[in-house]
Amino acid sequence: MSTSAPLTRAAVRPWLEKLEAGDLVVIAVSGGADSLALAYALSLEAPKLAIDVHAVTVDHQLQSGSAIQAEKTAEQMKSLGIKTTIAKVTVEITDGLEASARKARYGALDRVSDDLKAVAIFLGHTRDDQAESVLLGLARGSGTRSLSGMAPLQGKYIRPFLSITRAETESLCRDVGLIAWNDPHNLDSNFARVRVRTDAIPTLEKAIGPGISDALARSAELLRHDADALDAWTKREIQHLDLADLSCEHLATLPQAIRSRVIRAAIYAAGAPSGSISAEHVTSIEALITAWSGQGASYLPGGVKVERLSGRLSLLRN
Repeated sequence: MSTSAPLTRAAVRPWLEKLEAGDLVVIAVSGGADSLALAYALSLEAPKLAIDVHAVTVDHQLQSGSAIQAEKTAEQMKSLGIKTTIAKVTVEITDGLEASARKARYGALDRVSDDLKAVAIFLGHTRDDQAESVLLGLARGSGTRSLSGMAPLQGKYIRPFLSITRAETESLCRDVGLIAWNDPHNLDSNFARVRVRTDAIPTLEKAIGPGISDALARSAELLRHDADALDAWTKREIQHLDLADLSCEHLATLPQAIRSRVIRAAIYAAGAPSGSISAEHVTSIEALITAWSGQGASYLPGGVKVERLSGRLSLLRN
């Protein structure tokens, strides 16, 4: 028995226990060690609770031989007693290869999950992935929510391995005879995440000492609690506001962390596309409240116009 097997099985068990007998869950399986280890753990724990597991491997069709690799993954799932859907997608490059592939992948997972009436989608992200996400957020100058990394539960998505290391999933695969696929993209230094994995984290460990990934993952958890509390406060505040017509005097009384969230919510409510508003956009609106000197309107993504009129913040879409 693998020494990592008890850890992985213990990680999935609490999530399965929240479900009901007869439920079906989907697991995203790339063929890498993380998702194979997750599939192995689910194949042993789910039947005990009469929960069905269905794997989805997404063929992004970005590399030659991708269809062959998808079939190999499906064969390994068959050896674990898990049925598999191979979902072929066409990646439309709109936000860079990595982000565009992710969008296509999650779209496929959602479609298959809906077709199967799955109650949850399991993902194999590990503690190492979490640490990389935090460093990438730091590099972007992101806020608390981004620095909190990936949530264990996000809608239907469950990430039970955020306390499991990549080394532990690799060890499990070797011990139980699962053959992990190493995606060439995971070694391509053109991707920022790869540079963080292969250069930044090893350099930090050499300079500061081991345990950086663990520390970053712990920080992410603490920051997530903070972000949840701030978001809840903001939600209560918004219930009493008209986001299209805000009192600058009232906004100035709010803590900056809450005010910036209200501003962001107001901009999106006015029609800005999801994810289009940067910290710089929010700062420009913040100046209309806390550094007013008669400046003109700000024009934001989605045709949103924000200006200060008679002491009030007016937001409308042109």
